[in-house]
This record gives sequence, C-alpha cells and structure tokens, in this order.
Amino acid sequence: MKAIRPLLLSLTICLLSLIPARAQTVINAYQPGVTPEGAIYFLPKTAIRVTVQVEKTSYQPGDFCKYADKYLRLRDVQQEPATSYRITRVSMTPIGLPDKSKAYAVQFNARSSAANVALSDDGVLLAVNAEPTKAMLPAPFVPARRSDKISPRQFMTEEILTAGSTAKMAELTAREIYDLRENHNLLIKGQADFMPKDGDQLRLMLSQLEEQDQSLTSLFKGITIRDTTEQSYVICPDSTMEKRILFRLSQRLGLVDSDDLSGTPYYISIDDEHSVPPVIEETNSKKKKKDENGLYVNVPGRMRVTLYNGNDVMATEEMAVAQFGHVELLSGELFNKRWTTHLWLSPSTGAVERLEAEQPK
Repeated sequence: MKAIRPLLLSLTICLLSLIPARAQTVINAYQPGVTPEGAIYFLPKTAIRVTVQVEKTSYQPGDFCKYADKYLRLRDVQQEPATSYRITRVSMTPIGLPDKSKAYAVQFNARSSAANVALSDDGVLLAVNAEPTKAMLPAPFVPARRSDKISPRQFMTEEILTAGSTAKMAELTAREIYDLRENHNLLIKGQADFMPKDGDQLRLMLSQLEEQDQSLTSLFKGITIRDTTEQSYVICPDSTMEKRILFRLSQRLGLVDSDDLSGTPYYISIDDEHSVPPVIEETNSKKKKKDENGLYVNVPGRMRVTLYNGNDVMATEEMAVAQFGHVELLSGELFNKRWTTHLWLSPSTGAVERLEAEQPK
C-alpha cells in the first residue's frame, strides 16, 4: 500500500468555499488536488493493518546424532530434519485510505483569507494552513542478521579426519570436546599451563574455546536455525464483521491462503460500538448543510477489533473508524479574513485533531 506522504498544495485561494462534488465527476476529473476551480480532496475511510510476525524453526541433525547419547550423554536428540512455524507477534494499526464517495471541492472565494491545503499523495485532506500530522506507523521490520555459519570440520584434528569410520570419528570428536571443556575450566580457575597476560586475552581465549566446543557439539545435537518474517493484512470494514478468516497458519508450511485447509484458521471480528448518534436529516432546504460554505470533516465512530486463534482471543483493541460515524461541516466563517485558522485532521479517520485561530497582525 502506498504510504501517505504529505503533498503541500499552496493554493492562493482567497479562502475556502467548499461544496460537495458529485462523486463520478470528481473521480473522472481528479488530479492530485488541483482543478481549474481550486482543489478537490477526499476524506479518508479507516482500514486496519494487521501485522503478523512468524518464526520459522529449521532443525538439521548432526553427522554424529546417533552417537549423541553414547559419547556426550545428550538424550532424545532428533535424527530427522524438521521445520516448524509459530506466530511470535501480532499488532493492529489504523490507517487511512481515500474514500472516493466523500469527495469535496475547494472553490475560490474573494471574501476569504488565503489558505495552504495539505493533501496526501492519494488526495486525502490532512491540514489547512498547517504542517500535516504524520501517520504513526510502526517501524519497518528488519530481520535479524544471521551469523556466519562455521564448519565444524575446521576444528577437527588430523586424527579425527583420517579415522576409518563414522563411529570412530564420533568417538575422537567427543574426546576433543572434553579436552576443550577441560582447558576452558583450567583457564577460568587460573590453572592452565599458558595463562593469558591480561583480561582481554583471557576473554578472547575463552571465546575461542566456546566457539570450538559449540561447533563440534553441533555434530551430535544438530543445528537449529530460527528466521522471522513479517506479513501484513489490510481490512477495510464497511460494517460489522463476525469471525472472518484473516489467514491460516500451517506448522509445516507457514502462512497459507485462507482457503488452504492445511493451516489453522485465524479470525478477525469487528464490532460497531455505536458511539456516534445517527444524523437527523434537515427537511428545510435553507438549513441543509450542502448549501452552506465550509470544510467537510469526518466525525468518526468507534469499533472493537478482535483477533482469534480458533475460539481463543489473541488480541482485542478499540479504535476510531470513519465509516461508523458521519460527515460534519465546519463553517466557512472559521476561514474569514479576520482570522487565520490552522486545522489538523487525523490521517486515519479525517477527524479534527486540532483547531487553532489567530488574528492576522
């Protein structure tokens, strides 16, 4: 999805007279914020970005796994490769998408003060006479750097490498591991034949012994590698939603399609909290807001979003949502020549976040 990056349109429109534009006309003639009459903007609809982090665990048995119990007393060591997946983190973030059913035109009006209109790249109104609020999006996911794999063979002695059988190689490797551990303990106790001269050299020698020990031991107990990936799903609700399948997770295959029965289903439910009273339509045409001048903004409602793993609740969050509210008109009197009005709108809901007015000097 395209990120919302503010596009500031410095329009010397001797402020705002705003009227609703017909949706089809606006969409066909729409360019990024500019028309011969002034500018066109959209109000946003609220979508939910669900971000899932999945950890893949891969196990590869070591060459001497059959001898792990005999020589190193490592019990229940797997002797077959295996791969598994699990979810480590789930987060939900509201984001704004242009609602092309809520398109409005900014027209010239000589009786109003000049204004700077800030639109996103996709035409959503963000601010008037102000720097727009930046959308609070999570930091991009960066996978952890995998350490370079060290081959255990580089730590094998000549005697191990020239052994006549795998069993003999395993026995000699186990002896080498015990020698490494003994030298490690002697260094810690200060009883080694060749003690280091200072603390830095001691730490280096201990680190090298531990690295050799771990590398050779992996020939018996195998190697486990963990990788984490991230996947995002965007849901834009127009109404309540009851346990819709968002994705499926297979322990052997990872994230799979929602219709792939090899994976366990994870569901999303969305409930309208009915926090905004319904709008009562005016019957008197003189009072209808569409005939008034001003700026249209959203008055969002609230929703409760719940994620399920089967019947178990994974996460629940409440957030504002434009679709479950209504559109309100800010009077054009806010933008007359007597005042310089600064307006900030929420990028995800189109609601007024802040409104400031000052008299020009």
